[in-house]
Amino acid sequence: MTYNYEGTAAEFLELSSEQRLDIILGLLEKKSSVSAMAKELDATVPEVYRNFERLVKASLIEKDTDGSYHLTTYGVTVCASIPSIGFVSKNKGYFKDHHYGDIPQKFVQRIGALSSGKQITGFVKVLEQWKEIYKNSNEFIYNILSEVSYSSDLMEPLLTKLQNGVKVNSIFSESAIIPKERKTVIEKVNFKKFIANDMLARKMKKDVKVVVVLNEKEAGVMFPTFDGEPDLSKMFYSQNDTFHEWCLDYFRDCWNNADMFQESKLKQQD
Repeated sequence: MTYNYEGTAAEFLELSSEQRLDIILGLLEKKSSVSAMAKELDATVPEVYRNFERLVKASLIEKDTDGSYHLTTYGVTVCASIPSIGFVSKNKGYFKDHHYGDIPQKFVQRIGALSSGKQITGFVKVLEQWKEIYKNSNEFIYNILSEVSYSSDLMEPLLTKLQNGVKVNSIFSESAIIPKERKTVIEKVNFKKFIANDMLARKMKKDVKVVVVLNEKEAGVMFPTFDGEPDLSKMFYSQNDTFHEWCLDYFRDCWNNADMFQESKLKQQD
């Protein structure tokens, strides 16, 4: 099917002005008159009026009978796509050597939900934030893991939370390399007890490219580099509701499509 993008290109031209973007984003919050918007943007009334007229002509906004303006349905739809462009634009450097991995298109379309994310850089800093997510949990901890760490930094807060009634659900990659100390750690903390009482649930995915860790109020996500390996040295983290909702929905989608956990599929470290 061939699409004609000539009209779309013209609309992008209307959005190439910072002030016009400010206007439609302002109108997303509430209706406004030209003079009120000019005052809010610290701009002249004639300048703002010209941009209002361009946006009306582009069918992005409409004038009400009381002289104020509001977004059209088309304008609201355009506003919904701006955070996605903004997220990638803000993180251009990161996405020069990272990509979205294998996340479904429906999550790519919502990628703007991550725009509030703070980029945390460095293995040590990422691990510290990861540990804080575990420590701050009161209801649940959800993980999608490309590697399985049995370091005390992560295991101790995880065990404490399990003992306090926090439910832990984890999706492991079948390609994950399991450290030699795993068996000893599992026996020491008696993980089988938590599996038996459904406090610890596990599933498997053939290959994890996007790593997610979250509790009921904060989340972190790590995307892969172009070689397909998740980059655990860089994390997008946020306590924002929209960011958290994206991570939670992605986890649930993966959980619903993951396979049963099979111990035999895990690869032991040499």
